[in-house]
Amino acid sequence: MPLVRVCLFLLRFAGHLLVPLAVAVGLLLATPSASFAQSGAAPRLDAGNTAWMLVATALVLLMSLPGVALFYGGMVRRKNVLSTMSQTVAIAAVVSLTWCVLGYSLAMRPGNAFVGGFDRLFLGGLTLDALAGNAGANIPESVFAMFQLSFAIITTALVPGAFAERMKFSAVLLFAALWSVLVYAPVAHWVWEPGGWLAQLGALDYAGGTVVHINAGVAGLVCALVMGPREGFGRQAMTPYNLALTLTGAALLWVGWFGFNAGSALAADSRAGMAMLATQLAAATAAVSWMGIEWLMRGRPSALGLVSGAVGGLVAVTPASGFVTPGSALLIGLVAGVGCYLGATALKRLLGYDDALDAFGIHGVGGIIGALLTGWLASPAIGGVRGNMLAQLAGIGATVLYSAAMTLVVLLVIDRLVGLRVDEATEAEGLDLVEHGEVIA
Repeated sequence: MPLVRVCLFLLRFAGHLLVPLAVAVGLLLATPSASFAQSGAAPRLDAGNTAWMLVATALVLLMSLPGVALFYGGMVRRKNVLSTMSQTVAIAAVVSLTWCVLGYSLAMRPGNAFVGGFDRLFLGGLTLDALAGNAGANIPESVFAMFQLSFAIITTALVPGAFAERMKFSAVLLFAALWSVLVYAPVAHWVWEPGGWLAQLGALDYAGGTVVHINAGVAGLVCALVMGPREGFGRQAMTPYNLALTLTGAALLWVGWFGFNAGSALAADSRAGMAMLATQLAAATAAVSWMGIEWLMRGRPSALGLVSGAVGGLVAVTPASGFVTPGSALLIGLVAGVGCYLGATALKRLLGYDDALDAFGIHGVGGIIGALLTGWLASPAIGGVRGNMLAQLAGIGATVLYSAAMTLVVLLVIDRLVGLRVDEATEAEGLDLVEHGEVIA
C-alpha cells in the first residue's frame, strides 16, 4: 500500500498549503490598495455614457436623414428634387454596407500610420462584451462603430451638393461605395485612430473639420470641375424649388450637430457639455455675421443666407468644439460667417465653377477656417492640449491633396464603367422623370 500512503500524504500536504494561500489571496483581492486588483480589472460598461452615445448617434443620423436630404432638396429645381433627396437616402444605405464590410476596420482599427487593419471585416469579432471609446468612456464597440458610421454617411452625402442636378444615379451609387472606402476611411484613420500619422503629429480635429468637411468640400469641388457646369449655368435662372424645405433641413442639421460635436466626447461628461455650448454659440454668431454682411452687400438679408451662415458656423466649430472656450467659439462663428459667405459668392464667381449647393463654399472653406482657428485657440483648460499651427496646416494640406487626387481617380474609374453625367436631354427634362420615372405634381 505504499502508493496509497504517498497519495494521502500529498493530499494532506496540498491541503495545508492551499488553505493559507487561498486566505492570503482572498485578503489581497479584498484590499482596495492591491495594485494588481486595480490594473487587472476588466473594463466595465458605463450605462450613462452608453445611453448618451445612443442618442448622439441618432442625432447625427438625423443630420443626413432627413437633414441633408431636405436641405439640398429644397435648393434644386423642381424637376430634380426627388433625385437629389434619393441620392442622400441611397448614400446612407450604400455607405452602411461598405462600412460594415471594410470601412470601419480600415478607419478606426489599429494598423499602421496610414490605414487600419483587417480584424473587423464584415464587423467580425464584434461581440456583446466588446467595449470601445476613450479611457473611462466604456461604451459598447457596436455603439462606437454605429456612431462612426453616421459620420461616414453624412460626409459622403455632403459631396453631391457640388454636382447636384447632373450626375447619373448609377454613378452616385458607385461614387458612394468607392469614395467612402478609398478616401473617407484613410483620412479618418490618419486623424482619429491614435496610431494615425496626423494624430501622432498632433493635428487637432475634435469632431470632423478635416475628416468630414474639408474632405467632402474638396471632393465636391473636384467633382464640379470634372463634370463642368449645369446647362444654362450663369445664363438662366435656377430657382430653388422650396426654401421652406431647406430651412427645415438646416434646423435639423443644427439640432443634430449637438450629437456630432458633443457626442465626440464619447461620454456624458463636462467636456461634452462644453462642446455643446461652443456649437450653439458658433452657429448663432455665424448666422448673424453672414446675415450682416449680406445685408450690407445686397441690401437685405435672405432666409437662405441666414441658415447657410448657421451651417457655416457649425462646420467651423466642429474641429474646435472640444478644445475651445465659449469666447473662442464666438470668434470662430464670427469669422466663419463672413468667410463662408465670401466662399459661396465671391470665390465661386471669381473662379467660375458650378458648386451647385455650395458644398465647397461652406464645408470646404468653413472646415479650413475651423481647422486653422483650432490651432490658434485650443485651450489646455478645456481639451488638455495646446494647438499647433504647423500640425494643423499639415492636416489641411494632406487632406486637400489626398482627397483631390483620390476623388479624381474615383471619378475616372466611374466614368469608364458607367459614365458620370446624364445627357443633355435628361438634364433638360429633369432627373426625377428620366432616372426615376417620378415627378412632383
